[in-house]
Amino acid sequence: MYTIHKAYIGDARLMDRTDSGSVDIVVTSPPYPMIEMWDECFSAQDSAIGRLIDDKPDEAFELMHLQLDKVWRRCFEVLKDGGFLCVNIGDATRTINGNFKLYSNHTRISEFCSSIGFVSLPNIIWRKQTNAPNKFMGSGMLPCGAYVTLEHEWILLFRKGGKRQYKTQSEKLERKGSSFFWEERNVWFSDVWDVKGTKQKMKHSGSRERSAAYPFEIPYRLINMFSQKGDVVLDPFLGTGTTMQAALLSGRNSEGYEVDAALKDIIENGLTMDVDDCNRFIKQRLDRHIAFVEERKKTGKEVKHFNNHLDVPVMTKQEEEITFNYISSLRKLEDGCFRADYEDVSDMSFIPFQLLKQIV
Repeated sequence: MYTIHKAYIGDARLMDRTDSGSVDIVVTSPPYPMIEMWDECFSAQDSAIGRLIDDKPDEAFELMHLQLDKVWRRCFEVLKDGGFLCVNIGDATRTINGNFKLYSNHTRISEFCSSIGFVSLPNIIWRKQTNAPNKFMGSGMLPCGAYVTLEHEWILLFRKGGKRQYKTQSEKLERKGSSFFWEERNVWFSDVWDVKGTKQKMKHSGSRERSAAYPFEIPYRLINMFSQKGDVVLDPFLGTGTTMQAALLSGRNSEGYEVDAALKDIIENGLTMDVDDCNRFIKQRLDRHIAFVEERKKTGKEVKHFNNHLDVPVMTKQEEEITFNYISSLRKLEDGCFRADYEDVSDMSFIPFQLLKQIV
């Protein structure tokens, strides 16, 4: 098994290298309209935005979303029937000319995506952990002048058309191989996620000061929830490449677009990670399941099923065919294109001896 990962960096064209109907899932976090750090980015796409922000912010907000609308429409085109669009977006609050206002980005995106044919699914609230003492906005303890602080972002979920179809036995078996554990399902499919944010400060010169990257756990969960091994994952706002890294560690192919050429080294370094580190991360998922089973048995609760591929008890019959694929090699094929080769957990001859001892 192998996967291919293509990063189109410094390419401002609208995903023209991705064929229509070729993508299984889009996982992305776009620039947030009316968040000040993205003003320049949006104004570069439409100069009217920069002129309107201070005097007519509502019109600037709409023009920003018109730029995003082009991307969501193209995502609809490149997705297969039954494919998913997952968008991490935060609402914005901003004071302009003394007027404080909420700009509801998640509502605007949801309305547009529904209008072009996406099926809206239940959303996830990402509750960002913060203990900052100055997080409250407005007049402190005085009534009528303070504002609720936004401590969450949205993960909007859409599907193109109806459910994905599995007609042959081989298709059904491939699907089972990508299943998740019972206890993972219970956490991942909650509508509230408590996930710690990632560091935003960037040392890389020539680009923006903050990465605006979402934490790895978010695309990793979404990719495993709504796709299967061998699928194609697309991120039209690649940033530092977190989505592609999550796809690689999940055994999926990926494509990504990023207009900021200064991020090239960061993205490519993320696609040539140390193989041993990758396999340790993959193994942690199995370790967590083993710990869950042991804890459950201590309380006298039964675990009725068994996965022969992983040699571990599992909670349900649907988990009996889960397989893990460890990485045997990562290499660069050409500029912006990378290949990952994998082995099934049953063949671990390629894994270094020290790591093999940990896995066995």
